[in-house]
Amino acid sequence: MSKNKSLKILHTADWHIGKQLHKIDLHEDMNLFFKWLITYIEENKIDVLLMSGDLFDYANPSQTALTQYYLFLKQLLHLKCKVIITGGNHDSPYVLNAPKDLLAILDIKVIGGAPINISDLFVECVNEDQKIIIAAVPFLRDKDIRNSLPGESYQDKIELIRQGIKHYFNNINDYYNEHFKGLPYLVMAHLYAQGASISDSEREIQIGNQAGVEASIFGNEPHYVALGHIHKPQVVGSNHIRYSGSPIQLSFSEKEDQKEVVLIEINNSNFSINAVKLPQFRKLIAINGTLNEVKTKIENYQSASVLCDLAEILITEDNYSSEAISALEDLLVAEPKNNLRILKGKIQFKNQLKGTSELLSSNKDINDYTPVQLFEKRLEQEESLSIDKSELINAFKEILEKVSSEEQ
Repeated sequence: MSKNKSLKILHTADWHIGKQLHKIDLHEDMNLFFKWLITYIEENKIDVLLMSGDLFDYANPSQTALTQYYLFLKQLLHLKCKVIITGGNHDSPYVLNAPKDLLAILDIKVIGGAPINISDLFVECVNEDQKIIIAAVPFLRDKDIRNSLPGESYQDKIELIRQGIKHYFNNINDYYNEHFKGLPYLVMAHLYAQGASISDSEREIQIGNQAGVEASIFGNEPHYVALGHIHKPQVVGSNHIRYSGSPIQLSFSEKEDQKEVVLIEINNSNFSINAVKLPQFRKLIAINGTLNEVKTKIENYQSASVLCDLAEILITEDNYSSEAISALEDLLVAEPKNNLRILKGKIQFKNQLKGTSELLSSNKDINDYTPVQLFEKRLEQEESLSIDKSELINAFKEILEKVSSEEQ
C-alpha cells in the first residue's frame, strides 16, 4: 500500500509590496524574496501558498507595485500551487478584489474584505490523498463587526470591537462544524493578538492595537491559525497560532529579526509545523559612538550582502559642535561606501540642555512618524489644555480609522 502524500501549506504575510524605507525603495528586496519563494515552492512541492494580509503597503498601490505583484503570480502558474490572499489593514478591499474573478480561474483565491456571506470565506484545498478546509478571513473593519451607537464612549467602542471580532470567529467555527467537521481546518486572520511583540513598522490597527484580542477567540476547532499584521515572527499563546512575520525587514526596529515563513504539513489528522528561515538580502544596522568612532566604523565596514546595507547612526559628543553637525549632514548625503548607505542619523551632546539636542537631530523627517505620533508631539506644545490629552488622542485615532475606511 502506498503512503499517503502529505499536503503542504506555506504561511506568509505582510509582503507590503511598494514599501519604501526612508525613501529607499524596497522593490529589489521583494524581487529577491519572490525569487527565493518560487524556488522553495518548486523544490518542496508546496500545494498551497497563504498570504495573510497587507499584500501592498498602500491602499492605492503604484503601477510599479501592481506590476511586481502580477509578475510574481505569473511565475507561479506553472507550479500548480494554489494561492490564497487576504486583505490587511493596509490594503483596499476594492483594489484586491477587482481582478479576483480572473485570478480565480488561475487557482488564485483573493478575499480583499469581509464578504456578505460567511460561506465565501471557506476554501477547500486537496491533493490526491488529503483535503483541508481553510477559512480565509481578511482584516475585519469596524463596519464588518459591529453597529456604531450614538454617544458611546471610547472604552465602549474598544469593548464592542473585541466582542464583534470574537462573535465573527465564533460564526466561522460554527459554519465549519456544520459543513466540514472532522476535516483538517486552518484559519487565516489579520489582526493584533494580545501579547504579540510589535515593531515600529506596523500601522495602527483598530484604534492603536487597543482592540487586541486574546488567542482564545479562535476556539478549539482550528488545527492552525495563520496570522498577519505583526512583522516579527512569533507564536501567540499556542504553537499552532502564529505570525509568520514580514519576509523582509521593513524598519530599523526589525534589524535583529530573523525573518521566516511557516511550513504546515498535513497527513491525515497529523499536523507538523516548522519555521523556515529566510535569506537576508541586506542588513539594517545601527552605528553608535563619537563622530570619529562612527567615521572609523563606516570606513572599516565589511558587507557580504547582495543589496546595499542600510545604517542609522547616533553620534554622541560631550560638547556642542557645529562642525560635528555639519559632518553628520555630509554623511547623510554621501554616496554609499563599502556597500553601506547611511539612511538616517542623529547627534546628541551630553552637556547640552535637555530638549535642545533634539533640535539638532538630522533624522527628523516627517515620514519617521505615524500620524498619531505627530499629533502627540503637537499636544506636547499645549501646556494649558483643560481637557485630558488622552481623550484627544483617542478621538484622533477614531477619526483616522474612519478616514482610512472611507478611502478604502
